[in-house]
Amino acid sequence: MRALVLAADRSTFSEAAAASSITQPAFTKQIQQLEALVGTPLFRRGRQGAALTTAGAALLEDARAVVALADRFEARVKRMAAGDEGHLAVGFGLSSIAVAPRVVAAFRSAFPGVTVRLEDMSSSAQIQAVRDGELDVAFGRMPSPRDLRSVAVLSDRLIIAHPEAWEAPPAGSSLGEWLRDHPLVRLSSRRGPGLAAQTGMYLAEIGVPSVAIQEADDLQTVLALVAAGIGAAIVPESVRNIAPARVSMHRLDGASARWEVGVIWRADNETPVVRAFLDELARISAD
Repeated sequence: MRALVLAADRSTFSEAAAASSITQPAFTKQIQQLEALVGTPLFRRGRQGAALTTAGAALLEDARAVVALADRFEARVKRMAAGDEGHLAVGFGLSSIAVAPRVVAAFRSAFPGVTVRLEDMSSSAQIQAVRDGELDVAFGRMPSPRDLRSVAVLSDRLIIAHPEAWEAPPAGSSLGEWLRDHPLVRLSSRRGPGLAAQTGMYLAEIGVPSVAIQEADDLQTVLALVAAGIGAAIVPESVRNIAPARVSMHRLDGASARWEVGVIWRADNETPVVRAFLDELARISAD
């Protein structure tokens, strides 16, 4: 098809052969193979060059359409192979609410041909979604399962959020007594199983039973209850970005009060788009 178009657009087969970067005999053979397929000559050869026959002219428009479609297909394949086009599904949670949207925004700016979908879900739900192919990458708690690949991105830690009017919790060994004497509100374990487990480990570490007077299905509501004076809450430090007025916050110490968040993906799903996203993440992290 391409040889037919080139020959029709040039005066001679030699010019068409040069345009296609092959020898004239090789180019002439391509035309002859097409003529054999059609069963009739497509060009009249003469001293003045080659001119289309009626059959050649009839096929030329379709040949141009085929070549144009093939060129678009090849260009799109190259864009996809370079990560410049495709689709990316990204999961994130509260601990990554500051970094995930920033990385996605930078990635979309660098790769406008890629459509990106962001999903807010717990780390455990993200892990399952990555395994099922519903997410391409996830910002989840580390360490990741051994069947998945990951790279650490940031650290988070537990803090105590309490009504501004309350006395500040003491540091050190007296903190356990303070927690026993003050009511707690918390995120439901169904909505935040990772946070529930982290909080449970921390309370066990300092010898305080995990007792809550009220639960909520999102951290915004938990913080609203704290602001209303219902109780204190042990939450990730990343909630500072969404905390309402009249809420004070204090960091907690101890091994169980800290964790890492990483980007997690499937090794067999490391597509050019996923690779481009990871490269953009590495660039932003380096900055």
